[in-house]
This record gives sequence, structure tokens and C-alpha cells, in this order.
Amino acid sequence: MPAHVAIIMDGNGRWATQRGLPRSAGHRQGVEALRRTVRAASDMGISVLTLYSFSTENWSRPQAEVRFLLELLRRFIRTDVADLHKSNVRIMIIGDRDGLERSLRTMFEEAEALTRANSGLRLVIAFNYGSRQEITRAVKALAGKVAEGSLSPADITPDLIGRHLDTAGLPDPDLLIRTGGEQRISNYLLWQCAYTEFVFLPEYWPEFDAQSLARAVDTFRARDRRFGGLKAQTA
Repeated sequence: MPAHVAIIMDGNGRWATQRGLPRSAGHRQGVEALRRTVRAASDMGISVLTLYSFSTENWSRPQAEVRFLLELLRRFIRTDVADLHKSNVRIMIIGDRDGLERSLRTMFEEAEALTRANSGLRLVIAFNYGSRQEITRAVKALAGKVAEGSLSPADITPDLIGRHLDTAGLPDPDLLIRTGGEQRISNYLLWQCAYTEFVFLPEYWPEFDAQSLARAVDTFRARDRRFGGLKAQTA
């Protein structure tokens, strides 16, 4: 069983277009798929579920769609966080919060604070997230320490870089799933996915359910993970 599953939730708009519906209908159904997936991951014993909800590049979409996505996120936090808390889910939001509306940052902080002591599934929401931007922030933080004399360049290791990423303290993903038929990772967890197994699914995100997750996990479990060696091993 993978300890950490990351998902690129792709295909909301195409799902809606194929049905003659507005893209907003696809995003609404995508939230339902998110709820199903969180329940399924918790039931399966997955420890960490990281979902790519909004990338740094998504701001270039039409403003009406961006506003709708932001409102969906606010609605999800208002209506679902209490239930997630009761289910012992711990919420963590990663990504760049600088420049976000203060009300949204406050909602993030409150959701994280409310669920911080929970010991069940850790639900990681990647919002305003881009992996290259994340790595750049980590490099700048380390460069600042070098400039002030508190860190020697010789002491910079992959582990130290990892501790300056948004995902510090989390295991790297064992499995990354992307729905919608595309086969790329779109600036998502580039550093963390060095040895992640990828599963690309044809179904659109609104169609994703517990059975979809189980099939992807079965595919993962059938693979030999050698991490550069000759024998299969665990991470």
C-alpha cells in the first residue's frame, strides 16, 4: 500500500464540455470526486493524500472561471472542514500564500490549526502551487543563510533542500495519479517525485471514485521499485 498518493485532478472542463454543460458544472462535480477520494484514501489506510487543486499557472484562465474556482474552494473549506476534523483528517495547504486575499489565507490557517492534532489521513491541498517556484523559494532561503554566514555551501545536501520545501516533514509520494488522459506532471512535486510511480488514467476527474483509486493502487503494487538498484525494495 502506498503511504503517500499524489493526484493531478485533471479533466473537469472536458468532462463538462462533452456533456454540453458549462465548465463550472465540471468543477462542481470535481469537488464531489474529491470528497469520494478523501473517504476512499482514508478507508484504504493511505497516510498522505496530496491534491493539485490550483496551480500558479491557473491564474491565466478566464477571470470568471478563476473567481468560480476560488469560491468553490471557500465553500469547500466552510462546509467540509468540520466533517474532515470529525473524521480525524489533518489538513495542510502548500503553495505560495503571498499575494492571496487575506480572507483566504485566514481560512487556510484556521483549517490547519483546527485539524493540527489529528492523527488520521493527512490531506495536503496544493493551492497556488508550482514546483519550480517552490524550489526557487527553497534556494533563496538557503542562499540567504549562506549570505548571512549561518550556513556553508558545503553543508547544502538534498536532505537540507527537502527540509526547505513546502512538503517538509512529509514522505515523498509513492504513487502519482493523473486523470484525464494527459501524461505529464505539469510543474507538480518535481523534486519529490524523483522515484514516484506514475499512473495515468483516461477517465476525467469527475468520474474518479473509490474503484478508480483501488485500480491505480493495484497497478502500483504490481510494480518492482528498485530505486536505482537491482532488487525491488521499499522506499
